[in-house]
Amino acid sequence: MGWFSDMVASRPLRAARHVRGLGRRPVRPLTALAIMFTVFASGLHCTKAMAAEVSAVRLWRAPDHTRVVLDVSEQVSFTRLKLENPERFVVDLKNSRLTSSLAALPLAGTPISQLRSGIREGTDLRLVVDLKSKVKTSVFLLPPNEVNGYRVVIDLFDPPSSQSDPEPVLSVDSLDARRDIIVAIDAGHGGEDPGASGPGNLREKTVVLQIARRLEQQLSGVPGFKPVLIRSGDYYVSLKSRRSKARELRADLLVSIHADAFRQTSAHGASVYALSTRGATSTAAKYLAENENAADLVGGVEVAEMDPVLASVLTDLSMTGTLDTSLNLGALILEQIGGVARLHKKQVEQAGFAVLKSPDVPSLLIETGFISNPTESERLSTPAYQDKMARAIRRGIQSWFARQPPPGTLLAWQREQGGREVTVAPGDTLSEIAQQHSVSVASIKTTNGLNRDVIFVGQTLLIPDA
Repeated sequence: MGWFSDMVASRPLRAARHVRGLGRRPVRPLTALAIMFTVFASGLHCTKAMAAEVSAVRLWRAPDHTRVVLDVSEQVSFTRLKLENPERFVVDLKNSRLTSSLAALPLAGTPISQLRSGIREGTDLRLVVDLKSKVKTSVFLLPPNEVNGYRVVIDLFDPPSSQSDPEPVLSVDSLDARRDIIVAIDAGHGGEDPGASGPGNLREKTVVLQIARRLEQQLSGVPGFKPVLIRSGDYYVSLKSRRSKARELRADLLVSIHADAFRQTSAHGASVYALSTRGATSTAAKYLAENENAADLVGGVEVAEMDPVLASVLTDLSMTGTLDTSLNLGALILEQIGGVARLHKKQVEQAGFAVLKSPDVPSLLIETGFISNPTESERLSTPAYQDKMARAIRRGIQSWFARQPPPGTLLAWQREQGGREVTVAPGDTLSEIAQQHSVSVASIKTTNGLNRDVIFVGQTLLIPDA
């Protein structure tokens, strides 16, 4: 390349014109250096201007806290600050800018009076949360997943109520208190986690909450039962908290309601799942459990609070009795569901679902159908079908506890007072059995969770006190 350097050195003006195309005047070395520095500085300015974008802001209200979620285009660092007189909470996002509006956020019923934004130090985005009262706060960054990109989550926890939570309602006799059977009804997903999606953007979180509410309403009308919703609105509850709430209620049963999805839209059928301590009973059960256990990553739970579920819980001796109850109760629910929907499997399946890992609360996960299947999705969206599904679940629950009422409950007391079991013989009818024991057909059906007058040979019925 020496010959080329010599040529350029000997003819600087022509080389400058040919290479740079700048016309007649040559580019002197100092001028070229200045141009290079200007371009370099401009590049630095553009790089600095490439701020992370906050493209959406969402707000969810839960019974005990308010959550604000910021969708950010990339990983960002942030600082937080509490201010008093008046109460404010400030979050500064480094090198970020807001491209979404804060005006339409549903602030009613929250501790937030106003949410506003500004620019700090020229490049940072400042969010100011004006508060009505003092609250505890938490801010954390969630990594991307299959549903969302990076998110900054701001949780504002309500101050503790001056009144303690009410005890579960008991059935009270003139002399003794005979407690109700507590059924914790868990509608899966919620809030930031929509769950599976079906045609027409039908969301699992919406469908299962509707079925859960119908089940709660139906069980509320049955003497001796007290249903409680784990999630009563559109907000996310962590898997650990779902189990913890059931245990705090001293629930006799946890029922987690879902609507499945699969890669092939032809997949169909309802299923009932119990916990497995050894492994999934099928590939589909394993696939489903993995999807459901990842819900905390979508719904938004701080990494430090995620539930590792210690192995010791699974080896607890009390798990044996709990699992037996879950499997037997699940079989009765599956039998009832089979009367209103096609079944994906004809037996209760098992897998390592995190929400079912309570050592002392019988727990079941019910997949009410494949929301990814167009036919089943259409059914799941209708109130009539949701009511049928809730009724089938209710009948299965009722049928089990009529046979195996927990000690100290109203159902156990009624059984001790004169309730007895009869086995249906050939030729028996429901009306004849009711007449023999001087009770009404309706009372037998209610006690045993029956929705029809049809009974089967060999079936065991609990006869209520006359």
